[in-house]
Amino acid sequence: MEPIIFHIDVNSAYLSWSALSLLEKGENTDLRKIPAIIGGDMEKRHGVVLAKSIPAKKYGVTTGEPIVNALRKCPTLTIQPPDHHLYHARSKELMQLLRDVCPDIEQVSVDECFMDYTPIQNLYDSPVTAAHSIREQIRERFGYTVNIGVSDVKMLAKMASDFSKPDKVHTLFSWEIREKMWPLSVASLFMCGKSSVQTLNKLGIRTIGDLAQTDRQILSAHLKSHGVMLWEYANGIDPSKVVPVPEEAKGIGNSITLSKDVTERRQAVRTLLSLSESVGGRLRAAGQLAGMVSVEIKYSSFRSVSHQTSLFSHTDSTQLIYETSCRLFDELWDGSPIRLLGIRTSRLAGAGEPSQLSLFDLEIRQPQKPPGCPESSGPGMSAPSSRQKLEALDKTLDQIRQKYGKDAVVRGSLLKENSPDNSKRRD
Repeated sequence: MEPIIFHIDVNSAYLSWSALSLLEKGENTDLRKIPAIIGGDMEKRHGVVLAKSIPAKKYGVTTGEPIVNALRKCPTLTIQPPDHHLYHARSKELMQLLRDVCPDIEQVSVDECFMDYTPIQNLYDSPVTAAHSIREQIRERFGYTVNIGVSDVKMLAKMASDFSKPDKVHTLFSWEIREKMWPLSVASLFMCGKSSVQTLNKLGIRTIGDLAQTDRQILSAHLKSHGVMLWEYANGIDPSKVVPVPEEAKGIGNSITLSKDVTERRQAVRTLLSLSESVGGRLRAAGQLAGMVSVEIKYSSFRSVSHQTSLFSHTDSTQLIYETSCRLFDELWDGSPIRLLGIRTSRLAGAGEPSQLSLFDLEIRQPQKPPGCPESSGPGMSAPSSRQKLEALDKTLDQIRQKYGKDAVVRGSLLKENSPDNSKRRD
């Protein structure tokens, strides 16, 4: 199966983050809605433009140009100095949210990253649905927007995210490059700088399509290995993969934004079962045990509530996470329509570390499931299920899915309604 890669890029990150910070401090003007830039010093009028608002862009202000030039284009330009401590904090919280969606994240700058969508593809209807869900989560939680490019090629995902902005999702799959990329100027091609553009223009190469159809030897003669790389990019060739940089996990969670509100308990607990499978699987893959489980509900009114409980002993069992989540849900839900459900585990400990055992761990009995709560255990599980049996079941399911794909084994209770309502999911 071909990989699917996202490139996630914050729209005018420095300006957006500074604007939100000023608004939180009581400022009345949103920098994003007026001609404004981040960079340099207003009084000394030196430095370069680090980020610009859309109104400033309409005056011809460009990122990287001297501030004095920007002021000539727009004398009323508002200049805000950069706050790199703020930007670092905003970047960290964004990447944490994205790692909650999928741990396979390669951060390439303070405001952009690649994500390998492949490990979580079974949680969404399509890559585009997943990308829109992520985009909406970021806007709702943090108040700023991102562009997301979707492709089967890493470089093309980067190109796609640079299409029209802000707050957009664009695809640029390898089979779409003739239609979507080749008509563009060579200046739009990733890694094609001003000097390369000038050289290519002298050769009569003005569009990416022109470049893609040029003899590689000609490009090599004029631009050396860089010319060959540009030719490969123009033809959608980029074998590089997403290289995740692991971060020490403080918690592992999963949430689902539902495409339509859930109003019945049986639908909600079925969603909790799907979430528990994902969380339990990720815990086991990471070699972690959870000491706390929390459930989050976001209602259709956008009001969010959560409830958590400590576990007597650490666990990575799908069954126990599910049972705990159902109990927390019953204590929390007030009957209002539900827009989002989430499970998060925390107080993690290594699977090899000693953990406290209760008498119930010696032989865990299945609790009487509440009405409408589908069984999470597989066929053949007797009423008294030992810890070893639960571990063996989880291990077997993990091995089957790893070998044959995540959809190779699906619990019967999830097949009954084809998963929760064609939901948009965030792992």
